[in-house]
Parts: sequence; structure tokens; C-alpha cells
Amino acid sequence: MKVFKHTVLLLMAGAMIAGSCQKLDLDPLSEGSSENWFNNEQEISMALNALYAPSLWNFEARRAYNTDRFSDDWNQRVYLYDWLAGTITGEWGDTESLWAASYKGVARANTILYSLEKAEGLVADKKLEQYAGEAKFFRACFYSYLVFAYGDVPYYTGYITLEEAYKMGRINKETVLEGIYRDFDEAAQVLPERYVGTRRITKGAAYAFKARIALWMNDWKTCRDAAKACIDLGTYSLSPDYREIFLSKTKDCEEVIFDLPNSNALGLLAPQAMKSFIPRNNGGTNGAQPSWELFFAYPCTDGKMVDESPLWDPADPFKNRDPRLSEVCLPFGEMLGGIVYDPRPSAKKVPTADGVMVKNKDNKSVDQYASYNGLTLKKGIDEEWLDDYYTDASIIIMRYADVLLMFAEAKMELGEIDSGCLAAINKVRARAYKVDYTNTSAYPSITETDQAKLRRIIRNERRIELAWENRRWEDLIRWRLCGKALTTPIYGTPSNAKMAENEATGYWLFPKDIRPKIDKDGIVDCSAFLDAGYAQINVRRGFTERQYLFPIPTKELLVCDRLVQNEGY
Repeated sequence: MKVFKHTVLLLMAGAMIAGSCQKLDLDPLSEGSSENWFNNEQEISMALNALYAPSLWNFEARRAYNTDRFSDDWNQRVYLYDWLAGTITGEWGDTESLWAASYKGVARANTILYSLEKAEGLVADKKLEQYAGEAKFFRACFYSYLVFAYGDVPYYTGYITLEEAYKMGRINKETVLEGIYRDFDEAAQVLPERYVGTRRITKGAAYAFKARIALWMNDWKTCRDAAKACIDLGTYSLSPDYREIFLSKTKDCEEVIFDLPNSNALGLLAPQAMKSFIPRNNGGTNGAQPSWELFFAYPCTDGKMVDESPLWDPADPFKNRDPRLSEVCLPFGEMLGGIVYDPRPSAKKVPTADGVMVKNKDNKSVDQYASYNGLTLKKGIDEEWLDDYYTDASIIIMRYADVLLMFAEAKMELGEIDSGCLAAINKVRARAYKVDYTNTSAYPSITETDQAKLRRIIRNERRIELAWENRRWEDLIRWRLCGKALTTPIYGTPSNAKMAENEATGYWLFPKDIRPKIDKDGIVDCSAFLDAGYAQINVRRGFTERQYLFPIPTKELLVCDRLVQNEGY
């Protein structure tokens, strides 16, 4: 009996025998059976379309802001996700879903690659090469997630017998990485630089995702070269308006290299529920918001961090700050959806666009479930969110700004701190100020050449540029900073009475003479606010070192004794 190598990892051979084949989804009805399919371009294209399914992109699409919930950019009342609490096991839902989704993606890609020979003579050779490249791109992406999350993993690209399947174990991740690089390289050779009227995987995407897995593995030379190859195509550019990138109305952006397109009108992906991220005055729950640590990561307009800049004004904490702060967090006093956002204790009512004063549900003394730290999300929120609390905005997985920052970081780590390195990061920063990066007097351009100092700058630039885009958690893991960043408490505003007392001094959210501490790694410490009576501990994080790798799902270990669990689980 023959089976695809990839079927073993979806639920393992034992699960297949036990009658769980329906979960494998190897032959979805929309694709037909591999025995009678893949005979023309339409059938092959339909099979490839299945690889764009959000259910396969577990890191980004399992839920809104999926991995941001595990980072120090996130605040959610008094709740912690299991990973952040340090309590995950092999039965944790996220490890099971990532494993199953990624190997399902591998399965579909392998099926396509195996079956393309059926279309030889019926489909042009060049087109078949392109289809193969697209399938290899996806296979490399899914293996990239597996290697990052689990380390050594089973690796398959062809057929094995069922008996051989029971004997399969984990393969050294360096070997898997070679296969990933090879798939991305072969994909880049045959994929087009751009499509007309269609949004599919391109040559630039292959280079960009190769750079990302190399970044995750600290393979700086490969990361540099792949990112440069993407840049040199000249296909992508930074959007002139940072905010516009993330709005649901923006369906085509020159900066986006790969996203999962969405449209309610066209019936593409299921809309994402966003009520948890909308202010209570606008009908949301405001259950989760950007953290204070993220808030303080945005430098002042002189380029200095708030712990050292003379421009920091605790009475008006959005003043003189990097413009991206006011695009990620809604500034106090700014209107959203026709209602002013003002969480100050004295603001019992707030004005609407019509000038009518209404009860202020974003004030904790009015509504106890108002934002627990005074902040609320702005990034991506538009009128569509406020209509029915859903959005069909595209799920962005790779954009050009990330490629520029990967290139700059790789160059820095290689000791190649030259004009190309600095230009890459300055282009990203200058865009925030809506100026050309060569106009160095119009924004705080970066000129630092000391490697340690530039490392801190680049790491922080990644944080604030890619905030709430599922990148911070990955960065903390690869930098091995989780033990420092994710073992401190999550702070929020103190009692209503204490906030009112603080407001009487003119400094209701942050004290006048006390600033957060920001260390050499850019990790923000807000503990001084607690001592001064300007904060309370909402919940304590409990990251443990074992969690730099996910546990292998318990159900996989039960059906294959060749699989060995990661240390500590």
C-alpha cells in the first residue's frame, strides 16, 4: 500500500486507520480526486487556490492578530493566553492546529507537484513550470513555519509505504532548511515578477519568504542576499501613506508582497470579528489594546526614546512622537466613527461629530470594562469595522517594509554597516513622516554606525513599523529575548479614585517626573509607574524557556513512537 509521505503528519498513520481520514482533506470536493484531476490549467489553478486558504496560514490567520497575543505589544484586561502564561503542553490547541494546518499545506503542495505530469502535452511546459514553482513556494512556507515552531521535524517530498510511515521520525532542521531554500530558489526561477489582473505568488514573494526563514534561523548572509534580490526586482515600493495600507478599502497596494485577499462582496474569505478592538463608545468591547510597552517603544521626533528625549511630554504623551504611534494607537481627543475618544477620569461625557454630548463608555468610572490601560487600537480601523464589527481587510503576510528591515538587519549583523544598510531603514522611517529619505532634515534619519547601537535601533524600528502584524512574537523568539520581555507584569491604569487624583495634577496617565526604563535591547520597564501610584498590575506573565519551541502534539506521539518530544514537555 502506498501513501503520500505528508499524510502521516496530518494525523499520523494510526489516526488514518482509526477513521480520521476526513480530516486529511487530501481530495477536497472543490479540487476533485488526484486520480482524475490536473488535466488542464483550470483544474491545476483550482488546486493551487486551496493553498491560499486562511486555515493553512496558522500564524497569521487562525484569528485576528494571532501571535501578537503572545507578545509584549498586547494588553487584554486580566487575561493571558496559555503560551504567555507558560502553561502549554502537547495538548495545547495552537500546537495541534499549527502542526495539522502546516502538514495539510505540505500535503496539498506535494499532491500538485506529483500530479502535474498528467497535464504534460495538455498544458504548455512553461506554464507547468510556473505551477510547480507556486506549489514549491507554498511547501517551503509551511515547512518554514514548522521548523521555526518545532525545530527538527519530519520532512517528506514524495511517497513512502504505510509501514515506512510508522518508522519516520524528526529530521535535523538544517536538512529541512536546505530543502526550504531549494524550493524557494526553484520557485523564484520560474515565477513571474508580476501578474496583470490577478494576485498570485510572484518571484519577489519567493525571495522575501526565503529572507524571512533565513532571518528566523539567523542565517544572515542568506537573508541579506534574498532580501536584496527582492529589492533589486524594482517591483515593490513603500506606500506613501502608512495608514492606508491596512484599511479594508485598500485591496491593491504596491507595498504588499503577499496577502490573503478578502472581499465580502466577492465571497472570498470569512470576515474577521473585530468587536474586541473597537472603543466601547463605538459599540465595541475594547477587550484588547496595544500595551504600554509598545506605546513607549515609539521614539520622539528627535529620534530619541522617551526615557532620554527632552521632547517627551507626559501631559500630552502623543505629542512630539513618531507619527506611527498615532496610527497604531488612537490619540486622546481624536474622533473615531463620529465620537471622540477620551479616557480621562473627568471626561464623563464626550462630543459626537454633531456636537451632542453623550455618555462616555470609554471612561472606567462610567464603564468598568473600558480600556484597562487607557489605550485603544487605531491601526486598520475604519468605518467598515464600526458598521457590523467585522472587516474583510486582506490578511497581510509580507510587505516591502519588512523586506527592507530584514535587509538592514542582516547587513548590520554581518558588520556591513554602509549606506545601503542605513538607506533601507531610513526609507521606512522617512515614509512615516511622509518625506523622501534623502531629506534628512525633515525626519530623524539614522546615521549610527556602531553595531550594538544600530542593532537596538533596527530591532525597535521593526517593532513599531510592524506593530500588530504578527511579527513581534517571532522577533522576540529569534532574538532570545522572551525571558526578559515576557516575564514582567502587564500594567494598566490604577483605581478610578487614584486616576482622578492623578488627573488633578495635570498628569492623569503618566507621572510628570518619572519615565519608563528602556534597556539596551529596547525592552520597556514600566514598574516605576506602579511605585508612583500611576499603575496597577493587571496580570503576571509566565514565559518559560522551554517554550522557545512548541511541544510536538501529544496525539502525534501516541501513534508514532519514532517522534521524540521537545525538551521540557
